[in-house]
Amino acid sequence: MTLFVLGILTLPAPALGDAPVLELPIDCRMGERCFVQNYVDHDPSPDRRDYTCGRLSYDGHTGTDIRLPDYPAMRQGVAVRAAATGVVRATRDEMDDIDMREADPASLRNRGGGNTVILDHGDGWQTIYAHLRRGSVAVKPGERVEAGQTLALVGLSGLTMFPHVHFEVRHGSTIIDPFIGASGNIAADCHTARTPLWSATAAEALAYHESGGLSAGFAVAPPDPEKTRKGANRADTLGQDADTLAYWVDVLGTLAGDEAWFRIVSPKGIVLSERMTRLTAPNVSWFGFSGVKRPAEGWMPGSYRGVFRLMRDGKPVVEMERRIDIR
Repeated sequence: MTLFVLGILTLPAPALGDAPVLELPIDCRMGERCFVQNYVDHDPSPDRRDYTCGRLSYDGHTGTDIRLPDYPAMRQGVAVRAAATGVVRATRDEMDDIDMREADPASLRNRGGGNTVILDHGDGWQTIYAHLRRGSVAVKPGERVEAGQTLALVGLSGLTMFPHVHFEVRHGSTIIDPFIGASGNIAADCHTARTPLWSATAAEALAYHESGGLSAGFAVAPPDPEKTRKGANRADTLGQDADTLAYWVDVLGTLAGDEAWFRIVSPKGIVLSERMTRLTAPNVSWFGFSGVKRPAEGWMPGSYRGVFRLMRDGKPVVEMERRIDIR
């Protein structure tokens, strides 16, 4: 049996051998500048379920998506690293970094993984690193690489709408969730016995977080989510002629019933705006904002604070605060 994965051929595996011990496949501090947005899908139905019974996945997803908060972080350059020692089996490095919604569909046919590196770790074990930045692949087929060696940079190539590395583990044509290990059945109850493949250090860095704050900032008008994610609305200062002061946030992993609280505070500590939105559906990522119009007397010069809290069952699960100076 053969199976095409991310547009590259995967062959059947021999008998199950020792699994590689996996290190963190990205050079970034998890929970601060990198976040797991999607895990392997463990629900055989059209619904989704990650390995904790949470909802950080989508139907049929076969890997772990470690994302950057936005385009500016991608442009700064974040290294993708070999999770274990192995030999480079295949690479691709000519696809543009572009949101799939803006790409020519024909350019993505059978190339959904975009720029990719595949490593062979022996005994049928492979790791796949996809959606890499064009021109960044630093290894060649046949080359031996060590765990922790830079393979490429995080990009936006292939079938993706946000900058991330799709990290996938296979034994032959079998998908292996590294958070469960070879003993786990993808379609089984997510409370199945686990023998994770991660090293202790990687496992600590990859501790499960259902929700997280990706980024936040200010705008002078209702902010467009996609333009903001591409780098708009990041100023540290504004002029006193701004008509509106809007505080925006981009949040990972919201649930139905969550309360999204926004507050804008003046330099004198006066609350200019406070608003709560109760979310009606779960979202892998959620963008929201709240704003206040320029007062009749104009903006007081000084530092304004935007405060955000995502409340769940009466407890804060995400808190973000940003400041902006009006001069």
